[in-house]
Amino acid sequence: MTHPARIAVVGAGLIGQAHIRRIIDEPDAALAGIADPSPRAKEQAGALGVPWTADIETMLAKAKPDGVVIATPNRLHVAGGLAAVAAGVPMLLEKPVADDVAGALRLVEAAEQTGVPILVGHHRRHSPLIQRAKEIVASGRLGKITAVTGLCWFLKPADYFEGKGSWRREPGAGVVLINLIHVVDDLRNICGDVASVQAAQSNAARGFPVEDTAAIILRFRNGALGTLTISDSAAAPWSWELTSGENKAYPHTDQFCYLVAGTEGSVTIPRLDVWHYGAEQHWWAPLEAQRSFVPEQDPLTLQMRHFCAVARGTAKPLLDGREGTRTLETTLAVKRAAATGEVVHLG
Repeated sequence: MTHPARIAVVGAGLIGQAHIRRIIDEPDAALAGIADPSPRAKEQAGALGVPWTADIETMLAKAKPDGVVIATPNRLHVAGGLAAVAAGVPMLLEKPVADDVAGALRLVEAAEQTGVPILVGHHRRHSPLIQRAKEIVASGRLGKITAVTGLCWFLKPADYFEGKGSWRREPGAGVVLINLIHVVDDLRNICGDVASVQAAQSNAARGFPVEDTAAIILRFRNGALGTLTISDSAAAPWSWELTSGENKAYPHTDQFCYLVAGTEGSVTIPRLDVWHYGAEQHWWAPLEAQRSFVPEQDPLTLQMRHFCAVARGTAKPLLDGREGTRTLETTLAVKRAAATGEVVHLG
């Protein structure tokens, strides 16, 4: 019988706690330790009966885990990832891979040279809803993809930006860097790589130094064009958190937030309504819709289960470091396009 994969968690903040819960609940995993300098993390490790250290290097040396989850602040991702590479320990690295593309590539290349797997924590890659949407597009049922629309509209409360969250008002934060990266990865996963971006941003709603709203034009490498708008100041039901029902902390609106259209059909996501014509195919003919259904499953749980297989060497990362870096590069291109007013081309 295979023993549970021993997984250590570095960074015991909000997302780190989510990973700790999944490890504890997953029969195929066992918590190997918690690394975080806070007294609360030390107390939690004691209560759970697992080793505690203040840093990743000591944890890797002390616990010798099969895998490590790196859920530290973004600026520490590269240093933590390089420590895992040096120790030869597979990692689940929370997104983004790094603060910038250069740092991300430095980590990715070091991992590739030593053969240490990186699974990037874009957990929606494991969502049955996203995976089914990708299957529908890849199957050719929609024909040649021509147009894509993404909506990410939600209303963050005022206290999200106050106290310990005051950093979210300042440069380096903003809705693009905090939230848009999820949407960019979803659309890249479903529709393919992005060739160029144009963007505009505004802080008119909140008046902070960073944007609260942005509008983006995407040109995909397959020739499709996409529009994407995001706002954390919009009283609206159209965002992944509200439409998918996957995160029970948010009320489910049973709406869609992405639309993908092709020459032979279109699909709403995450509702998965596939629209197509009958015998006659033109705008005067009636359209028919057929909904696709998938079992409800928690993407974070599925991601942890997959990471256990990666840590054992029986599976390759669904989203590796290089692919995660491409999502980061595309997201940073949006910021650059908004700042300069120019079209930013991606390599």
